[in-house]
Amino acid sequence: MTPFGAKLRDLRAERGISQKDMAKSIGVSAAYLSALEHGRRGQPTWDKLQRIIQYFNIIWDEAEELQRLAMISDPRVIIDTGGLSPAATKLANLLAARIGELDEETTRMLVVKLEAIPEKRKR
Repeated sequence: MTPFGAKLRDLRAERGISQKDMAKSIGVSAAYLSALEHGRRGQPTWDKLQRIIQYFNIIWDEAEELQRLAMISDPRVIIDTGGLSPAATKLANLLAARIGELDEETTRMLVVKLEAIPEKRKR
């Protein structure tokens, strides 16, 4: 399950909405919605994301949070380390090979550390 999928499932559960009813209302299949929630589908398109936001009638911070979660919820990530240091390439490969072996505590610790690194602004 992706962070976006978990949030989507939580929003539906809080409101007592079935996948079938929501899917019909936003113009997708229940199978698509299920796959999105379970992380078998990648990020929703911008259009579908906006339909989901409108469906739940969420605004401002909550809508921005849902958009942020969608952006970090691609279940099939590709990391290009071309031009980076050998250590960066090693890190990417070790993470790819061993991510399934990490326990929740270690995973959360790594996420906190990585999120603490300031993003470089693109020029």
